[in-house]
Amino acid sequence: MAKNLLIVESPAKAKTIEKILGKDFEVKSCYGHIRDLEKDDMGIDVNNHYQPRYKVPEDKERVVKELKQLAKKSDEVWLASDEDREGESISWHLAEVLGLDPKTTKRIVFHEITAPAIKKAVENPRLINMNLVNAQQARRVLDRLVGFELSPVLWRKIGMQRSLSAGRVQSVAVRLIVEREREINNFIPESTYKVEAYFTANDINSKEVTFKADGPNKMSTEKDAAAFLETCKGADYTVTDIQVKPAKRTPAAPFTTSTLQQEASRKMGYSVSKTMLLAQKLYESGKITYMRTDSISLSDTALGDISEQINKAYGSQYHQPRKFKNKNESAQEAHEAIRPTYMSTTSVEDEDLRRLYELIWKRTIASQMSDAEFEKTTAKINVSSNNETLSANGEVMKFDGFLKVYLEGKDEEDEENTEGMLPPLTVGQQLNFVQMTATEKFSRAAARYTEASLVKKLEELGIGRPSTYAPTISTIVKRNYVEKRDKEGVKRNSALLRLTKNDSVEKEIIQENTGAEKNKLFPTDLGSVVTDFLKQYFTKVMDFSFTAKIEEEFDQIAEGKITWSNMIDGFYKPFHETIEHTLENAERAKGERELGIDEATGKKVIARMGRYGPMVQIGDTANEEEKPRFAKLKQTQSIETITMEEAMQLFSLPRTLGEYEGQELSVNVGRFGPYIKLGEQFISIPKGEDLHEMELERAIQLIGEKQLADAPIGFYNELPVTKGKGRFGPFIKWNDMYINIPRAYNYDSLSQEDINALIEKKVDKEANRFIRQWPAEKISIENGRWGPFVRFNKKMLKLNRKQGGDKYTPEELADIDVEVIKKMIEEQVPNAFSKKAPVKKAAKKTAKKAATKK
Repeated sequence: MAKNLLIVESPAKAKTIEKILGKDFEVKSCYGHIRDLEKDDMGIDVNNHYQPRYKVPEDKERVVKELKQLAKKSDEVWLASDEDREGESISWHLAEVLGLDPKTTKRIVFHEITAPAIKKAVENPRLINMNLVNAQQARRVLDRLVGFELSPVLWRKIGMQRSLSAGRVQSVAVRLIVEREREINNFIPESTYKVEAYFTANDINSKEVTFKADGPNKMSTEKDAAAFLETCKGADYTVTDIQVKPAKRTPAAPFTTSTLQQEASRKMGYSVSKTMLLAQKLYESGKITYMRTDSISLSDTALGDISEQINKAYGSQYHQPRKFKNKNESAQEAHEAIRPTYMSTTSVEDEDLRRLYELIWKRTIASQMSDAEFEKTTAKINVSSNNETLSANGEVMKFDGFLKVYLEGKDEEDEENTEGMLPPLTVGQQLNFVQMTATEKFSRAAARYTEASLVKKLEELGIGRPSTYAPTISTIVKRNYVEKRDKEGVKRNSALLRLTKNDSVEKEIIQENTGAEKNKLFPTDLGSVVTDFLKQYFTKVMDFSFTAKIEEEFDQIAEGKITWSNMIDGFYKPFHETIEHTLENAERAKGERELGIDEATGKKVIARMGRYGPMVQIGDTANEEEKPRFAKLKQTQSIETITMEEAMQLFSLPRTLGEYEGQELSVNVGRFGPYIKLGEQFISIPKGEDLHEMELERAIQLIGEKQLADAPIGFYNELPVTKGKGRFGPFIKWNDMYINIPRAYNYDSLSQEDINALIEKKVDKEANRFIRQWPAEKISIENGRWGPFVRFNKKMLKLNRKQGGDKYTPEELADIDVEVIKKMIEEQVPNAFSKKAPVKKAAKKTAKKAATKK
């Protein structure tokens, strides 16, 4: 047994560090957080300085038990979780659970997993920093208070979907996306005309080349543009002035968490969560420094390593030492930017990790390389007929510098790159005129957010920290407040006026594709309704500067300047009063929008949020004489933009297309999407089909495809076997049993032998799965990975011990009475077997009382 036990967060990191430290250390993983706030009553005592109540979750009990046993056997326990606030919090929880004294337990930190860094950390241990722990605890407590108190308000005032939730940072992120969408929807493009003249001149090789010069200010109307071209007829074009100026470009700073997420999104299309997953793997395998940081500085050791690599690979003229400093003085997550641990390692073998690693390597080495040097030339050209001036701009690279390795990407590409190379020109030179154009250009609305540009905006506003960006975006997508998708462009006509060499002005109509977007964040109708409701009743929670101020207060707690419970108190008391006021007085939010009057019935047509999502309705729900008609919106439609015409088209469903095989065939949209109904049979319609345009032939074709897919591919024990693709991949179905098809099998050509093997293996597995079953009660005792457990409906519940504290034997479980198991279930799921009818009545009475009060 090793004398020292060192605990880290991940098993991958544990293996790497154990190799470095040798036999004196046993390195074990705690697999992240080992404790969390209890679920009951928020897990926070609001009347006792917001003291949190922590609990070890069931899935961590085995890990904790193993760590406790190892800690007892070891002479000394070292804590080596990550070096940010979350890591410090994990170390403190480990000390609490393992019974270690935080005042004496050794805590080590390192921002790279290399032998020198690990050994240096062991030689210089410190104690747990309670200021950092309190800062993380304050964040967790505040977010729990907001989430647990605000979410039930949304359930009552917006919908019964328990998936609705609100969070301090996520609500602000959704607000940004909703407001940007509305800005785009309300934007009215304005057209202007851009004038460009084309000339020819000889280049340095005496070869004739064409170059372009920009006209004076943009013209606001076609009439003005045409008039300007008319004044240029028969003109001579003379170079009146040439200015040559040096210019330079400087490399970007090394990566922080947010800039890495942004650049990986721009250059490789990675989501924020994918970038963090790959960066975590690179860090744990010792390839890069710690990946959650908002610092842009590099250590002296790293600077020396980079200098050596640049001089060796590119030469001393490419090396320009730089020390970057954060504008944000509170940069606290780590002490160094993200960089490779060894610059001599230019790539890694793993294909997934390679692209991200090379991006980090290039950005790091470019940050210490020379400026790129350019020569910018501006030539002024006089138009003799109207004395106007045209400008031709050119740029020549004199020295590539850092551009030899790396160029930072941009979120939105410039409309045009107007600077190319100019041929040699001289003052007084008369130019050969080719043509002059005036092209209609339209102003553009601000672009929708990508994951990368949203992270950038949140960082600019001071909202969130490196560790929060990825989970925030994942949460708002998961909660259906935002969706990430593409948008097809639409065709638009624009005018092009052309002055030709023979002095005639011609007009041409050209088509352009506009509005196409890829991987952008769009708010859902639910996200818009929730945002409006929160902005109306919880202005502070939705205020950008207030949310940023909260982050600053967390920083102050980390620096030991303020007490965390006082900071929470200042937020919670007014917040809780607003919660109570809103529950009592706020009306139910529907996101309602009136579209017009239905000509056939004379009733109002409105678009609003329903229980199962956005919909349109004809008629008023308050009028009980006649039930309103409802129709679900298409996935591409929105409450805020749907027109009356589009809404009325939705009421054309269900559509009867005709008869097939003697039965009526119709199409409609249900709760789970579009479908074909043939008699009593329902067939799902794949995405991309328009039900309003679908013909009978296409519906019959889809039915045929479904029948072909459902046709047996073989038989086993005289029962048919079918195959399909589901949520978890390809499968075969036999005797109501679904069997996943492993990658080793060819899904498209399964043989009878393959089918037999798959079914037999599944049958054997299922035989060992159940210890005891009560199908009528939907209760079973099953063998699990960590031992037997109780399954009730779809819930997996703990199997309690006997009264004496001993575990049940398999023989005892095989003969156990169902009533004993029911007691175990009721302990974990209160009222699991109580009759439902009385509960419904009580709920109705309560609802009536509440309505009367209102």
